[in-house]
Amino acid sequence: MTTLQFTETHEMIRRTARDFAQDVIAPSSVERDLTAEFPHDIIRQLGELGFMGMMVSPEWGGSGLDAVSYTIAMEEICKVDASVGVVMSVNNSLVCWALEQYGTDEQKERFLRPLASGQKIGAFCLSEPGAGSDATQQATIAVQQNGSWVINGAKNWITNGTTASIFLVLAQTDREKRHKGITCFIVEGDMDGFERGKKEDKMGIRSSDTCSLSFTNVKVSHSTHVLGEVGRGFNIAMEVLNGGRIGIASQALGIAQGAFEAAVKYSKERKAFNRPIADLQAIQFKLAEMSVKIEAARLLILKAATMKDKHENIIKAAAHAKLFASKIAVEVALEAIQVHGGYGYVREYLVERFLRDAKITEIYEGTSEVQHIVIAREVLKETV
Repeated sequence: MTTLQFTETHEMIRRTARDFAQDVIAPSSVERDLTAEFPHDIIRQLGELGFMGMMVSPEWGGSGLDAVSYTIAMEEICKVDASVGVVMSVNNSLVCWALEQYGTDEQKERFLRPLASGQKIGAFCLSEPGAGSDATQQATIAVQQNGSWVINGAKNWITNGTTASIFLVLAQTDREKRHKGITCFIVEGDMDGFERGKKEDKMGIRSSDTCSLSFTNVKVSHSTHVLGEVGRGFNIAMEVLNGGRIGIASQALGIAQGAFEAAVKYSKERKAFNRPIADLQAIQFKLAEMSVKIEAARLLILKAATMKDKHENIIKAAAHAKLFASKIAVEVALEAIQVHGGYGYVREYLVERFLRDAKITEIYEGTSEVQHIVIAREVLKETV
């Protein structure tokens, strides 16, 4: 792979995202974490900046940027508020990407364009009460009737569930074919029989919304609401998640970077034994370890993003990035709390939120355990 280099566009994206995060997102982040209030106005403004459809072609209302730009923006946003970042990630990585790759021109005009511009928010619906890491066990079913499909079932842990207007829903259309009989449907939030459950009260990323969804005889058109080919939904989901892992890795990186910067700042201000604790070797060693982990995670993410931009196979690279970045996000957040001492344990100093936000990155869009399986499988394929 060629040496990674940032262009002027990349640096402009970084500055824009950083300024927006500091000036617009940061002032309300603490209150929204306490109240679990969804950042409607912030998401609208992100759409106006072009951050809700960063990799979508301008033909369909997107910014036409590369995956590296996307990871840069995600890091800067999540450094301040990972709740905002995950809304942006799902819309970009999971929903917009799937629609642009597999949608018809009619579907792109009707569904992708408003999502890419931020006028609407999307959600990706794969997990179920009995289908988490094993996504092949879809209990949601869709039956063809008179040229339409009728969907029945339930989905769990759906990010953007209470606010989204457009949902990509995986459902079983041929049980005998197991995962080869799963199809991806586009469901609109105002369709009859579609219901949203209560918003989950979460440990972290609290101002993003997560809920369960139910489908009771939800009727969708075959020509307009089937994404890709019938029976190819599982393949679509796996490809979507490969790219999504780069977004979640970037979210984890942003959390780690935010915690690290808070620890460095505090270590210079806090005095013990008549000098800043930053002068103490015990603290310096912590900061050094945090710095190394963050830089390593960033390089893994940039490698995966660069490979994605070159249309290379990213299965292993994305899993590497997601596994490592999520791991170090938790570790760095823990150490940032330790550097803060007792102050790190209270909400006033913010670092405890980094830890609460970090943990979910080891769980969603493929648990760390699943990433180990994915990586090992790819390694064994490569080894003769």
